[in-house]
Amino acid sequence: MALSLLPDGTFNTLLGNMQTVSEPNRVKLAELEKKGDWQGIADFAQQNLARDPQNAEWWNVRGYAFLRLGQYPVAAESFQEAVRFEPSDMAGWHLLAETYRLMKQPERAVRTVEAALRVSQDDPTTWYLLGESYHDLGRWDRAAQAYQQTLNRDSRNAGAWYGLTVVNYRMGRKAETDAALAGLRRVDPQLADKVNAQMASGSAPATPR
Repeated sequence: MALSLLPDGTFNTLLGNMQTVSEPNRVKLAELEKKGDWQGIADFAQQNLARDPQNAEWWNVRGYAFLRLGQYPVAAESFQEAVRFEPSDMAGWHLLAETYRLMKQPERAVRTVEAALRVSQDDPTTWYLLGESYHDLGRWDRAAQAYQQTLNRDSRNAGAWYGLTVVNYRMGRKAETDAALAGLRRVDPQLADKVNAQMASGSAPATPR
């Protein structure tokens, strides 16, 4: 499962940022995660939501568990509830948008990220997700703008440099492609070599990771 924005530490980050969940419950969640018991996590979240149905943190936990189980529609419903109850928490928006991407619904991902940007434009991950979603749609120019906004906020974001290189290549913008590739080389030389080899062979680099 290619959860490009959801590395292994995502669940631990969710746990670490919880403010309304008790320490014993966080410990139990960590134990279930260590065993890879995502169904157990989903069930435990549901039990707590029965007592506190407006708790956005439990909705995120439930959604993430179903995401890992590959049950994307149920995950999306959970993240929708999370952002409804706590619209200022960017994690819920990011998870919802990435779920739509995994569901092959990039238009909904774009709309979700645009809604998130109306809340806050500070998080580079939000802009990166917008770039990836436009990339999914083949809207290279819009993707390039979003990747650049990402890099304006996080100049070492290898994914954004990679995406910017790819979309400029696809648009035939040689100078911009070379500049983006140089930026990628500064932060991830191995990935830069890979994409450069693909371009040199005449094959288009891969679409979003």
